Amino acid sequence: MKRLIIILLGLAGCIAASAQATHNVMSCNIRITGLPADEVDGRRWNDRKDVCLKVIKSRQPDIICMQEVIYESYAYMKKKLTGYIAFGFEGPEMDPWTEGYHLIGKNVIFFSKNRYELVSEGCYWLSDTPTIGGSISWESSRARHCNWVRLRDRKTGTEFRVLDTHLDHITKVAKTKQTECIVAEAAQYSDDFPQILFGDFNSGIKDEPYALLTAAGWQDAYEAVHGKEEYGFTAHGWKFERPKGRRIDFIYMHGPVKAVDAEVVKDAPGGVYPSDHYFISAKLTF
Repeated sequence: MKRLIIILLGLAGCIAASAQATHNVMSCNIRITGLPADEVDGRRWNDRKDVCLKVIKSRQPDIICMQEVIYESYAYMKKKLTGYIAFGFEGPEMDPWTEGYHLIGKNVIFFSKNRYELVSEGCYWLSDTPTIGGSISWESSRARHCNWVRLRDRKTGTEFRVLDTHLDHITKVAKTKQTECIVAEAAQYSDDFPQILFGDFNSGIKDEPYALLTAAGWQDAYEAVHGKEEYGFTAHGWKFERPKGRRIDFIYMHGPVKAVDAEVVKDAPGGVYPSDHYFISAKLTF
């Protein structure tokens, strides 16, 4: 009986450790606010901000990587996501303007303050001068950047890195060069150091950014769970009745990271969608 109790306690400990080591993560392009095209019911930020928050919180994420965050949406999310620390909203010195779509939408990382300890953080710009805020190269339509944090899991002691980016939406050469920047910067870490890359890549699995990342050892979390066959579009653009498209929003993994679940989140509480993108989520273990 004593031996059985010991075995059961050991099994319980293994199960508890496994559960603690699962990280719920999300990538959310929440859409720039204040666009003239969004001056219709259901698309305005005030119409969808509570829905956006509800959809995010429904997945109970430990880490949320957002894209297209500007002043209004950042203030709202930071106020409402009280259990999280936010990193990556810098300005206005990087912004030529502070309103309209021509400003720089930020890639903001939110992480659970109870779950993780911040070890270090940084930002680099996807250009020939990565240390210069707001710098642009390779015919990119806008300045693009990558924010990152290095976290320590308080439960397991494991350290890992989270990167959040948004590639150019027009120029192919810019997307390629911007991806090369990310691949090169991340390569300074050893292959056994876990890294997770989130973002809107404005390209799919048949395009150069995907090829560059996978050649460098990055793996698409959704593909790891569901296979390589194309799921369909993640940027719906408020147009739902259209042919099957492609995913342009991704969660990539590098090093000893495993995806045990992945989902394209199509929730629309009350018929209102949180953004012109579907959010994506994954459950990861190290």
